[in-house]
Amino acid sequence: MYYTDDSLFPENMQPTIITAAPFGPEWLPGDVEDLPLSWDQQVQAAVDCYNAGATMLHVHVRDPKTGEGSSNFDQYNEFIAKLRNAVPKMILQVGGSISFAPHTEGAKAKWLDYDTRHMLTELDPKPDCVTITTGTTLWDITQAFIPGDADGTHLADPKVAEAWSGMVVDSTPSFYVEHLKRLRANKIQPYFVPGHVHQLEIIERLIRAGIYMGPMNVALCGYGGGSMGRNPFDWMEMLRRTPHGSSSVTFWSSMRGNIAIQQLATILGCHVRVGIEDNIWDMHKKRWPTVKQVEWAVKQSEQFGRKVATADEARKIMKIGVWYETVEETLFNLGLPPNRKEGYQGFLSYETDGRAPKVAQARTNPVSIL
Repeated sequence: MYYTDDSLFPENMQPTIITAAPFGPEWLPGDVEDLPLSWDQQVQAAVDCYNAGATMLHVHVRDPKTGEGSSNFDQYNEFIAKLRNAVPKMILQVGGSISFAPHTEGAKAKWLDYDTRHMLTELDPKPDCVTITTGTTLWDITQAFIPGDADGTHLADPKVAEAWSGMVVDSTPSFYVEHLKRLRANKIQPYFVPGHVHQLEIIERLIRAGIYMGPMNVALCGYGGGSMGRNPFDWMEMLRRTPHGSSSVTFWSSMRGNIAIQQLATILGCHVRVGIEDNIWDMHKKRWPTVKQVEWAVKQSEQFGRKVATADEARKIMKIGVWYETVEETLFNLGLPPNRKEGYQGFLSYETDGRAPKVAQARTNPVSIL
């Protein structure tokens, strides 16, 4: 992102988009008081978050019969239909990295095969976005925990925590290239979730190769244990390297570290995500329901001086439903320099005669990343 002298004034910032993540797929019934289990509870969680000020919903599904996370895509279809009826304006962002969470002593986090994960591109009704990772990564959510973070939950069992520590996000080019193609074919926008700067580089290569042509909504994700941690210098470097024409940039982190990270996001003009999927504790080390976290996000944004986005404003900011037709159109709209023309020497920039530049035609031979 590019910051000018007036960039840190809240009146010059976009309204804050608040994402709610109330479904907590890592938790079991009894772990968290406000964990929604039945269909009615899951729908009500979305309604409550929307009424509190969240305009985007990070969607996971629980099997109402067991209360555990579901990988049944018929249930995903059923739940999205219920959400479309209950919160029609809310942006629905489905968690694309579906896994079987480890619930028993000898279990491991098992990621579904690529063909099964591709089924998310065929959900009906369609969500607005599906999250997508670019690059296989250790995703040990427990590594940055401090003593007490898992108290009162099944993750306090060292054997369960050990099972979670071995979770690997499986995302090779054979997955994400095909997944992006299918998302575009079904008019579902990707929501990119890079865990470190090198995965951000992969996204730019996908854009320069013409594999993805559209707005860039991205979550900078720092849980530690494979993704970046809580070092603010890492967050600033990730933000610096993110294209300044990106439609939206949201920060994700975990446990009480998320409180500081979301405040950082707010004052830097980025967007925030809260909810029990990321954090179950408030600043006083008391349990913190998702709706209370949304209310806090609204208050801290308004106290800083930033308006909180309405659902219509959030859709406009994220360019929901917008697609680009050429590589150069994508690069231009994302604030990235053009691809290098054959024989061109020097740093890349747009040619201009002093008037506003026009988007060039796409290259006929986009580079390959495979």
